[in-house]
Amino acid sequence: MSDPNLLSSLSAALEGVVARARPAIVSVHSRRSRATGFVWKQGLVVTADEALADEGDVAIKLADGSSRPATIAGRDHTTDIALLRVDTAGLTPTTLSSQVPALGALSVVVAAQRGVPTAALGAISLSGERWRSLRGGDIDARIELDVHVAFSHQGGLALNAAGEAFGMAVLGPRRVLVIPSATIERVAARLETHGRVARGYLGLGL
Repeated sequence: MSDPNLLSSLSAALEGVVARARPAIVSVHSRRSRATGFVWKQGLVVTADEALADEGDVAIKLADGSSRPATIAGRDHTTDIALLRVDTAGLTPTTLSSQVPALGALSVVVAAQRGVPTAALGAISLSGERWRSLRGGDIDARIELDVHVAFSHQGGLALNAAGEAFGMAVLGPRRVLVIPSATIERVAARLETHGRVARGYLGLGL
């Protein structure tokens, strides 16, 4: 028979984990597309590139229903990271942890639906080494989650049991993947400075 105090303690701990992440989470609205983003630095929001429209206006929506216009500072299709410039007054930048969670560890994905925060609990189903995406991007660790998230929740924060954000949740072909913090920090810094990640090319073009 389960200990009700244990379940209550777990529930309270999860509430605390989500509460820590909420001030950094926003909805990202672009043409015919909805995603989630988080405040990376003051004035800068990271979101999932695949869930961001290729054209049209971009805005973030907050939990109080208000919206703020945003501009694309840069995007990298190969790592699924996009960076937005926006007024982040009243929001709190998140602190990313470089620690990669172990297989089987609990994780919470905190995202947003039309500005309202959402949360989904799951477990780390794969924790592996560095890998290369189908588009050629270098991802610092292979992290997969056994959790269900909607398309608009891409760009949400993946948190460990201590409430530390270890990456950004995105949808893979058949599973939820996490773009780890090390990749986000590396790519977002390049996007902030240069607007893109330059890569070598060898081949023919017409």
